[in-house]
Amino acid sequence: MFLSTSIAENTLLSELVDRYLTEVAPSKKSEADIKVRGKLLKGKLGDHVLAAITPLTVKEFRDMRLETVKGDTVRKEISLLSRILKLAQQEWDIYLPRGNPVDSVGLPPKGKGRDRRLQLGEEERLLKEAKEYGGYIEDIIHLALETGARRGELVNLQWANIKMLKRTAILSGTKNGDDREIPLFSKAVAVIERQPHPITGFLFPIRGDSVTQAFTRVCKNAKIKGLRFHDLRHEAISRFFELGLETMEVSAITGHKDLAMLKRYTHLKAEDLAKKLG
Repeated sequence: MFLSTSIAENTLLSELVDRYLTEVAPSKKSEADIKVRGKLLKGKLGDHVLAAITPLTVKEFRDMRLETVKGDTVRKEISLLSRILKLAQQEWDIYLPRGNPVDSVGLPPKGKGRDRRLQLGEEERLLKEAKEYGGYIEDIIHLALETGARRGELVNLQWANIKMLKRTAILSGTKNGDDREIPLFSKAVAVIERQPHPITGFLFPIRGDSVTQAFTRVCKNAKIKGLRFHDLRHEAISRFFELGLETMEVSAITGHKDLAMLKRYTHLKAEDLAKKLG
């Protein structure tokens, strides 16, 4: 059967990326990240027609990017390229004479998962500066440490999904797409009870990127280096294990379906384990 390569020979990758960003990206939770990576792909490879993108083209892009960014970043960029080209073949009826060129390209190895935890005195300094900074950031930090919830889950939390009598909250818009109900410990309840009820219906009427900006400034003011907002989730999960919760109990709170993935969060403090052992 004859398959025409004319579309692939007359379509720039930049055009394909634009279509993906317009038609597909808005339905993804990671839309903002996809747009950043899509812009990067357009800048580096956008002037190539699809038929001219070979495994060598992708390898050269990979090696060039590895000179300036980490392997995990390059993996994500190349994975996006692969998804776009796969969609072009399967859904947009664009025949690529060489197939998906990414399929025969080795990706950089996955980096070691972060294990950053709060060090002695950092939590106190962080919360002190967050209080002085004002706004919602202090309470968001408190709730992150109490629940292990992600940034997006916290900013999407609505009053309608908080059940104070049951001391639970339902998180929607989670990373794996499923809603989950989490317990609210005493400190979390106290944080929620002191929030005003805005007309938006959200517990914290603030955008995710604004949370990140505030957190970065608070860390700078507190002279805390190398701490990201997502590290608070890591800290909370580690604390759950240190409190004696079992793996399945922690996974019910955090939403981890892959228990092997959950294990990387269990960087328990040696002194606490020593106390348990007597």
